[in-house]
Amino acid sequence: MDVNSLFNVKGKVVLVTGGAKGIGRMISEGFVTNGAKVYISSRDAKACEKAAEELTALGKSSGGTAIALPADLQSLEACNSLAASLTARESPNGGLHILINNSGAAWGEPFDTHPDHAWTKLLTLNLQRVFTLTQLLTPLLEQGAASSSSSSSSSSSSSSLSKDPARVINIGSIDALRVPHLENYAYSASKAGLHQLTRTLAVALGPRGITVNTLACGPFPSKMMSAVLESIGDELAEANPMGRIGTPHDAAGACLFLSGRAGAFVNGATLSLDGGMHLLSKL
Repeated sequence: MDVNSLFNVKGKVVLVTGGAKGIGRMISEGFVTNGAKVYISSRDAKACEKAAEELTALGKSSGGTAIALPADLQSLEACNSLAASLTARESPNGGLHILINNSGAAWGEPFDTHPDHAWTKLLTLNLQRVFTLTQLLTPLLEQGAASSSSSSSSSSSSSSLSKDPARVINIGSIDALRVPHLENYAYSASKAGLHQLTRTLAVALGPRGITVNTLACGPFPSKMMSAVLESIGDELAEANPMGRIGTPHDAAGACLFLSGRAGAFVNGATLSLDGGMHLLSKL
């Protein structure tokens, strides 16, 4: 029961949506530098290619690699194409072990002018497409769970799967845990829906050898948060019980925990990754 085995993800196959930038990039780096094979997907093909090249260079010592699979996940057709491409690449090799549903969008605008199309965009990308992609990739995740557990000494296949299940990690938000200070109606509602979707999927997919959990993230340095951090970043850090905002190590570490043996029995959980900020009602 050593630390290396409890958090080991070496050789795992991972898909991180939105993996070229922001929190997704932080998570991707955590997996690659610990020996995983990481597919990164976003609608920005150039950013995907650049990130894959940089991450693969970082993974040289551990054997980790990154591969770009650009896709605009707002589109059902693009989700189908991404799933088909990943299946063609990894089904012969043992499947997919970890799916990080990180792609998302935000929209901040006052109540009186909050547009209808913001709801369509955010509910589709932040919520519906998480279900879509998870549904499409479930056969590949089941294959990954079976391949990971094939060397287990367990006496039954079901208990073997439960020791090293495949993982789905949904990137949620603390704005789904509280009434946010910012007027991001469609965003906070879509993330609250995502948290509930996580719980329902955990019950549905647990018996199939797949755990599903949520990270409810607070402020991290990312393009989505850049305007807020530029204007009130110091105040946010000072108000946080931990006195800071999130770092790449925080995002990557939480995913490594949930993806390794240490997190194999965690299913349907919402892990607040915010230093305790969601507990402060004044924020």
